[in-house]
Amino acid sequence: MASASPSYRASEPDEVEALHKLVLASLDDDQAVDTISIPLAGKSTIADHMVIASGRSTRQVASMAQKLVEKIKGELGRIARIEGLPTADWVLIDAGDVIVHLFRPEVRSFYNLERMWAFGDAPTPPPLPGEAAAEA
Repeated sequence: MASASPSYRASEPDEVEALHKLVLASLDDDQAVDTISIPLAGKSTIADHMVIASGRSTRQVASMAQKLVEKIKGELGRIARIEGLPTADWVLIDAGDVIVHLFRPEVRSFYNLERMWAFGDAPTPPPLPGEAAAEA
């Protein structure tokens, strides 16, 4: 795989932060569930932030992903790569400095990326619908 081109990754911290804030705001506007952001700067060279969120259905996951890619292009002039849109169980958006994973809750729980990428600071993955009531 070729390395990211200079135009794909930002050189200025302000640009990275603007992208990160745009991603979080867009997901909040689209009512994403259990959104977390894992800082990767200094821990990995793939990106500065990894954002993980859930949608309640494949339709919501696909909609959030499409809107986010459009906002990144429209507001920041960046092209984001997108994978997994046809099934929308797990959609990956690679915006260079920020990588976004959007899941249906069951798929998110199965892969548990929070634990894999948090380097010992893993947030607890959200419970599946109905799980919290069963434990109480």
